[in-house]
Amino acid sequence: MKLFQQMLVAGASLSLITPIAAQASDFVNLDEINSYSRSTKKKSSRLDSNSFTNIFSEKIVDIKGSNNGPESKQTQLEAGSFSDTTTFDGKTVLSVGSVDTEDGEDGSSSGYMGEVKAFYTYQANLNTSFTGDDNLYIRLKTGNHDSWADTKSSYNTYLSAAKGGSDKFKVDKIWYTTSIGENNTFWVGPKIENYYMHGTTPSIYKPILKAFTLGGNASAYGASTSPGAGWTYNFDNGWAVSSNFTSQKANSGKGVLSDEAKTSWATQVGYTQPQYSVSAIVNMKYNDWEDSYFMSTDGSQRTFGDKGSTNIGLRGWWRPESTGTITPSISVGYDTSETDQTGNSNTTAYFVGLTWQDMINADDRIGIAFGQPQKHEDDEIDPFLYEVYYDFKVNDAVSVTPAIFGGTSKNSAGAEVEMQGYVVNTTLKF
Repeated sequence: MKLFQQMLVAGASLSLITPIAAQASDFVNLDEINSYSRSTKKKSSRLDSNSFTNIFSEKIVDIKGSNNGPESKQTQLEAGSFSDTTTFDGKTVLSVGSVDTEDGEDGSSSGYMGEVKAFYTYQANLNTSFTGDDNLYIRLKTGNHDSWADTKSSYNTYLSAAKGGSDKFKVDKIWYTTSIGENNTFWVGPKIENYYMHGTTPSIYKPILKAFTLGGNASAYGASTSPGAGWTYNFDNGWAVSSNFTSQKANSGKGVLSDEAKTSWATQVGYTQPQYSVSAIVNMKYNDWEDSYFMSTDGSQRTFGDKGSTNIGLRGWWRPESTGTITPSISVGYDTSETDQTGNSNTTAYFVGLTWQDMINADDRIGIAFGQPQKHEDDEIDPFLYEVYYDFKVNDAVSVTPAIFGGTSKNSAGAEVEMQGYVVNTTLKF
């Protein structure tokens, strides 16, 4: 399917979604949803800092009152003080969707046959500050995504909200960050990714597919949760420079920044103003580091050996002064990658993301993205990927996002294959 045909598909899909969204407020009573509360006749027991405060006040003798010494005047028990420096928030994403590919129609294991799947992701975020200028971040996460929803394949159907792991609840991210002076910020952690440590936001497009994160999740911004550290310097005039690294499986006998560990070292320079931003990044990847979220089949099968790659990414975004107009915000990206291995090893990728906000209802979002996954220079089939979605906010805690996506790629047998899919995400924040 050519680019022009893909855009026709995307436009037609948007026209189907928009009338449905326009009628959403007619059958959803927002006033009743927002005013919903539990019955006051029967209240469940809940533990909070006040619960412990009451226990301590009843059971513990005031040390200060039982001793007149000067040291005792500084000995006070402050129940619930820990909660003053720790915040907790989270979300649950419920997803229902399907993917169909041409090579799946005959039952081939290399394709998908359109079965409807239902998945979930549960995420909890803990932030704690010890000095007021620092933060310890811990993300707990679980989910049950499998099949096309969290598979790194040439179809690029991996959902941005996906979390595999067969319902295992575990620490997904953990790092510590602190500021030194007014301009320097440092990160260090056993579970972090490069892009959390950049000084400039590469894209403001909010994606459905993971391939479209960060202005194209290909070679330059492709990352992996690993031990790492980084630094950012924010100038007062909008410029920012950052440099950071992560080393895959560095705690499994290979060692951080060792010759055996796959390592990504990224340096970014960017300039940001309220309405626009531009940035450039150089990401040096060593010891056979590979990326596959936004890749063609040939692009993901480059030969690295024990070598690495040099990856350059250009990003930019612009947004109008006000929302609710026909003018969208625009995010664009371009990547090029060259391996250190001899032979033809260059790949390129591009991304375009458009967003309209507050068009039909307050706080809603219409998104369209398309691009070329990271393509090998000798790839005879031009890969293409697109998505179209409408994000409808039911209330402050609940949003519903129907989306369609599709594209053209080369399967493992070397044939050109078209892919179509849809998903409906319901996000509940707390």
